[in-house]
Amino acid sequence: LHVDTTNILFICGGAFAGIEKIIGRRGQETSIGFGAQIKDVEEKSLGEIYKLIQPEDLLKYGLIPEFVGRLPVITTLDDLNEEALVKVLTEPKNAIVKQYKTLFDMEDVELTITHDAYIAIAKKAIERKTGARGLRAILEENLLDIMYDIPDKKDVTEIVIDAKVINEGKSPTYIKKRHKKSA
Repeated sequence: LHVDTTNILFICGGAFAGIEKIIGRRGQETSIGFGAQIKDVEEKSLGEIYKLIQPEDLLKYGLIPEFVGRLPVITTLDDLNEEALVKVLTEPKNAIVKQYKTLFDMEDVELTITHDAYIAIAKKAIERKTGARGLRAILEENLLDIMYDIPDKKDVTEIVIDAKVINEGKSPTYIKKRHKKSA
């Protein structure tokens, strides 16, 4: 079987853990002389370091030359900011927040997460350097106990999660059914 790859674009990606050290060492080796810029590797963000990547860094990392030679363009991705992480939480068809709302709907409880809570979740993911992968863990930490308590709270119709719940571990706001008064 022969496949003509002339018009096929191959994209290779990965999380090359530790490659920043290789890039940083190369950057330090070239800083020699009176006019050299001395900027410690720790002072640069990972995004800044990754932008300096060269094919020889991939070779030192352990990729074989035949493979690296077939990668004509090497580019990097920037870290997601708060706004992008909030979009990841809320916008995709199968977004994490939509999944949790569905779980709460099964118990006839509406889950409301305020915008400041979304920002707090995003900030935690950035602080932990977990990016979008860490969003589920942060939500799980904050919603797991609440999900187990819901079946016992028959009169609750809505739960409101705000930034204090995420940042300080406070209890969410429970909104209860309004009972009709008999005349």
